[in-house]
Amino acid sequence: MTTPVSIRARALQQRLELGEAIQLVDVREDQELELARLNWPVVHLPLSRSAEWIAQIESLLERDRPVAVLCHAGVRSWQFGCWLIEQQGYTDVLNLQGGIDAWSVDVDPAVPRY
Repeated sequence: MTTPVSIRARALQQRLELGEAIQLVDVREDQELELARLNWPVVHLPLSRSAEWIAQIESLLERDRPVAVLCHAGVRSWQFGCWLIEQQGYTDVLNLQGGIDAWSVDVDPAVPRY
């Protein structure tokens, strides 16, 4: 079984700043996104509302670009990343280790912790 590749917040930031065409997917809930968000565009796919977007996953995410998934601490994003690989056949999936909380600590303290 293939699983997502863990990536630390600083490494993801560097890749984004270098202009890599990484698709950021945030699987947190609406209220979590309101509390803390990255300064990068994200595809917001809250796991609790997967019935609303699951049928459109092919049009929401490009297969030929890396996908980096994030949540609060890295657990929900890991689960979603595994699903993308196992059930949808995506091959280049990253999981933000420690989630948005790690981003707040290691990259951007202006992103609130909760």
